[in-house]
Amino acid sequence: MVKALVGARIFDGYQCLDNYAVVLDGENIEQLLPRELLPEGIECVELNGGVLAPGFIDLQVNGGGGVLLNNAPSIESIQAMLDGHRSTGTTSMLPTLISDTTENLQSGVNAVQQAMAASMKGVLGVHIEGPFFNVTRRGTHKAEYIHAPDTQDLAWILAAKNNHPAMNIVVTLAPETTQPGQIRQLSDAGVLVCAGHTDADAETIQSALSEGLTGFTHLYNAMRPLTGRDPGVVGAALADSNSWCGIIADGHHVHPLSIAVALAAKPTGKLYLVTDAMATVGSAQKSFEIYGETISEQDGCLINAEGRLAGSAIGMIDGVRFCVEKVGVELEEALRMASLYPAQMIRQSDTLGRIRHGYRADLVHFTSEFHVIQTWVAGQPQTHN
Repeated sequence: MVKALVGARIFDGYQCLDNYAVVLDGENIEQLLPRELLPEGIECVELNGGVLAPGFIDLQVNGGGGVLLNNAPSIESIQAMLDGHRSTGTTSMLPTLISDTTENLQSGVNAVQQAMAASMKGVLGVHIEGPFFNVTRRGTHKAEYIHAPDTQDLAWILAAKNNHPAMNIVVTLAPETTQPGQIRQLSDAGVLVCAGHTDADAETIQSALSEGLTGFTHLYNAMRPLTGRDPGVVGAALADSNSWCGIIADGHHVHPLSIAVALAAKPTGKLYLVTDAMATVGSAQKSFEIYGETISEQDGCLINAEGRLAGSAIGMIDGVRFCVEKVGVELEEALRMASLYPAQMIRQSDTLGRIRHGYRADLVHFTSEFHVIQTWVAGQPQTHN
């Protein structure tokens, strides 16, 4: 069961280390130590160059491996999504449900609960993105499903959290659609509430932050922008030092300079990468259906019939590459944005996001060209073409 990974440059979550080894013991990391200090006789796995880093954590994944969770909310769909994204370095995720009927959303949450009960190691919880949105910022979400949250809506979400405390639940909503105290009610129960698909003014966002709003979903997209006289959602997000911001680094959703602005404005560690990926990632297919409408991949992005962006076509390694090559982010920081910071956002950085003793052995090995060679999830390796 005990083996050592050697021969790659190791990024431990803070720094890059040369001539080090990672010792795995079953599902966990036993040790990180200089290679020359390895015990005699230990089995060594030679990685032959590249970078070995903590596995990527994607907190917004609508689909992958040819399936969309809303279309088939089942444990089988979640497994397909995990399999599809693993080749892009993602070792754990929050499967994400977009605006839909209450029954379909509940089915998706139940599927996530089943996956976690079955010890599906890559599933950390669920992200419920909608339907509590401002319809003017709905993006590709279907207008007929969008509504303000009522007592019944909060009741089933709170019940899901109370019945399964280990399941992380992120809810994305438009704060202006909520009643005073609703965000506080969710936050006090341990639900992580993020603002998204919102046309709120800065004052409304600040009020939501005082109620426990945790962060902002796909910063810049589907939210009121920053202008000189109207800070909007974006301005309030960038000005707040405690909240988290997810961002899609695919070259279509956000300009590289806008990512650089967010990095400069937010305290280090508060901006993390998400994919907002759809069914095509990790699959040969280039289109899929949602709400009975065909979404097609064109020039690396997903477009609906209205010409609107409809999620992304990237995996996490693509976001890391974009940040390094187009934004000018140091590799170490880009890797933290893909692993350590998401782990911190969902309060699991004591087991994920680093390579150190006692952490789960979730790892990604990739080349200098950002090609994923191999991944490990809870110590189980998988090689990728």
